[in-house]
Amino acid sequence: MKQTPFHSLHQDAGAKFGPFAGYDMPLFYPLGILKEHQHTRERAGLFDISHMVHIAVEGPQAAALIGRACPYEPAKQAIGSGKYSFFLNDKGGIEDDLIVSRLGEERFLIVANAGCAEKDVAHITALSKDFDVTVTVLPRAFLALQGPQAEAVLERAGIAVAAMEFMTVAEPRAGWFVSRSGYTGEDGFEIGLPVDQGEALARTLLADEAVEWIGLGARDSLRLEAGLPLYGQDLSDTITPHEAGLIWAIPKPLREAGDYIGAAALASAIAAGRRRKRIGLTPRERVPVRAGARLMNASGEAIGSVTSGGFGPTVGGPVALGLVTMDGDEGAIFADVRGKQIEMEKAALPFAPHRYKR
Repeated sequence: MKQTPFHSLHQDAGAKFGPFAGYDMPLFYPLGILKEHQHTRERAGLFDISHMVHIAVEGPQAAALIGRACPYEPAKQAIGSGKYSFFLNDKGGIEDDLIVSRLGEERFLIVANAGCAEKDVAHITALSKDFDVTVTVLPRAFLALQGPQAEAVLERAGIAVAAMEFMTVAEPRAGWFVSRSGYTGEDGFEIGLPVDQGEALARTLLADEAVEWIGLGARDSLRLEAGLPLYGQDLSDTITPHEAGLIWAIPKPLREAGDYIGAAALASAIAAGRRRKRIGLTPRERVPVRAGARLMNASGEAIGSVTSGGFGPTVGGPVALGLVTMDGDEGAIFADVRGKQIEMEKAALPFAPHRYKR
């Protein structure tokens, strides 16, 4: 298994490791998942996200290439901003969800999911052959600092971020990339920097009394409470942005036609109407309902499945995301948990309010 640049620091911190996207990743620390979750909501949590891939796209036709690969208009994107988008396939399914930042007139950065890294790099590299661009995978240490005290911590560390708003990006030092974004629903930042500078930054941040290491366990409960989908569970290459409830990320004119991959299929799917949709769910009993649980109506007919589920510490009970047929949430919903039928209630997303700086 691969290791991130912070592996020895995680070991020193007493992390419990597990495999994730081909990496040996920290699942939790001695603090424990519950307290790590609460610490992030109350103060500032530090996450190692170095397993994610950074792809630089540069050149006179950089915007044109991004516009072919993603369903939005990168030529209109403001310099210094990030955009949530997708790589789609020719059937309109989501091959990956990602953030594309515009760093200059002819410079973009794609940050993609670790589990899709290999195929994403191959995809954008293949497309680039028809454009006057250079595609480069950047080896970086990558940290996320999340929580209400994240801004203050970075300012104390000498990184000026107070003027940044949600989904803005900056390059404060040579080889550094900072985005005011994250995957917890909290205000926070993602910081990419040269690998040989990563440990020094991590130690500086951890020396602040407001900061604790946070593992993948709490990262999952935080993003679940925030109603944020996880690729490979809530999103896949057979689920369209329309079905996933993410059509807002595609400009309205491009929902009907466009030059991006999957445009015709997505337009047809939208015109035909959704067959299924992503919804929030809470069990009536205090029983966590995990991903893969079958969902049924009162007649016992299958209406979908749970795509993510677990305990929400902030909410104070179990929460779940499900993909159901369009009329599947019109009556009672039951989840099959080891042969027991657990009644579910439809819930508005997010389960815990987002607290981004806008």
